[in-house]
Amino acid sequence: MSAGKIEIPKTMTAWVLGGVDELLKVEKPVPEPGPAQVLVKIDAVAICGTDIEVLLHGPPALIEGGPPFNKNFTMGHEYMGRVAKLGPGVDAFKVGDRVSVEIHAGCGQCERCREGMYTSCLNYGANYPGNDKGHRANGFTTDGGFAEFAINHVNTLAHVPDHISDEEATLIVTAGTAMYGLDVMSGLYAGKSIVIIGPGPIGLMAVAVAKALGADPVILTGTRDDRLEMGKKLGADYVINAKKEDPIQAVKKIYPKGVHYVMECSGATNALNEATQMIQRGARICLAAFPGEPYPVDLAYLVRNNVYMYAIRGEGNSATHRAASLISQKRINVKPLHTHTFPMDELPKAFKYARERIDNALKVVVVNKK
Repeated sequence: MSAGKIEIPKTMTAWVLGGVDELLKVEKPVPEPGPAQVLVKIDAVAICGTDIEVLLHGPPALIEGGPPFNKNFTMGHEYMGRVAKLGPGVDAFKVGDRVSVEIHAGCGQCERCREGMYTSCLNYGANYPGNDKGHRANGFTTDGGFAEFAINHVNTLAHVPDHISDEEATLIVTAGTAMYGLDVMSGLYAGKSIVIIGPGPIGLMAVAVAKALGADPVILTGTRDDRLEMGKKLGADYVINAKKEDPIQAVKKIYPKGVHYVMECSGATNALNEATQMIQRGARICLAAFPGEPYPVDLAYLVRNNVYMYAIRGEGNSATHRAASLISQKRINVKPLHTHTFPMDELPKAFKYARERIDNALKVVVVNKK
């Protein structure tokens, strides 16, 4: 529903990345939307684990062809807001519409973007003077959501109905990542079995999305009982605490021949090898987490058993739009993932809170005052 005209100042408050682990509040010009773009008035933005990685290490952010530090760069990629201004040629939205965003728009011209694989854009980060291929990945290669306004390509926006709160809407992109992981494994046909390893935000959303799509059974493995209990609330048919029992044996008790799919969302060093032992021959595995270090994998086992392997980056294939539809229809519930809220003026405090309580703070959301 459109909420009418939004006042647009000439400048806005934004948080930019200074040096390592340094956030600075500055004034920036409010950007102007170009063709096929809109200006979004940001109402809420979630802090993702990847935001913490960018703050402390830099990658996967890439600004002006290099690290993102001290380049007047604004992070934040899981945000929502209202359409404040339309660029030329945009007629799918109205000023005042509530929208959620997905991160990646790609460049629209490389081989991968033309195939629809915009999260694998071959011009990633090429969006600066002298090397501007038009690529956008808000909060990674272009300014993101820790500000009052942001520019988004029209393809990255999804309508948010009034019955979804601002905080819930920031989590649509998390659900989109889970949806994308299921997409690449052939879409997960109803009645097929799946194990989800790792009850972090993406893993828990994978539980909810898989159940909404008809998976049976949905099995969640992890090491924390409180997260596993949350998984039950989101639709898991079985939960397995890997500290209390062998997860491979536990899965085989439930599904003796092995499951059809595994979505690995933990990044644990032995998770892939465990996944290979949970599946049946000819099954599919999707990797959706970033391990902290290289680790050995029994590739011969994968080959002998004709296992299909996939890895995803972000929320491609317009998965965020379909996830938004499931949330709008109340087929999945994202409310349990939002645990803490801070005002945007306290962003450094919110980051500190998220880092110190990463085990029990699922999604910290910061909000702009209306």
